Amino acid sequence: MTAPAVVSWAARLGWLPVESTPLAFLGYAATPYIVSLLALGELVADKLPKTPSRKTPVPFGARVVMGALSGAAVAAGGGQSALVGALGGAVVGALGGLAGTLGGYQLRTGLVRALKVLDFVVALLEDAVAVGGGLFLVSRF
Repeated sequence: MTAPAVVSWAARLGWLPVESTPLAFLGYAATPYIVSLLALGELVADKLPKTPSRKTPVPFGARVVMGALSGAAVAAGGGQSALVGALGGAVVGALGGLAGTLGGYQLRTGLVRALKVLDFVVALLEDAVAVGGGLFLVSRF
């Protein structure tokens, strides 16, 4: 939910002009707060020992779908045509969700092993990179 939260804030702050697109709801007054609460819940749940792996079907699928939604919003807000650009953005976003899920898992587990630190420490770093990187990218529009 980090990507949709970042995109929603970008839309609300006027960094990502999606007002005249089908994704205008991302910039509505309440949307960034709601999506941010969901993202915060995900960030907390991700640290709990009973949380299923991000590679299981439901979390994996959700990450790909949320990546597609976010990519479509970035493309539409970046001036791409509503249909072609948003579809292309959705594909790129879905691939980002796929890469982030699998690559993030490999990077996180590899760092935990290499640095011999608790997973929690690396997870916090991963969250900071995701939020900071997302904000950096959407602030460039």
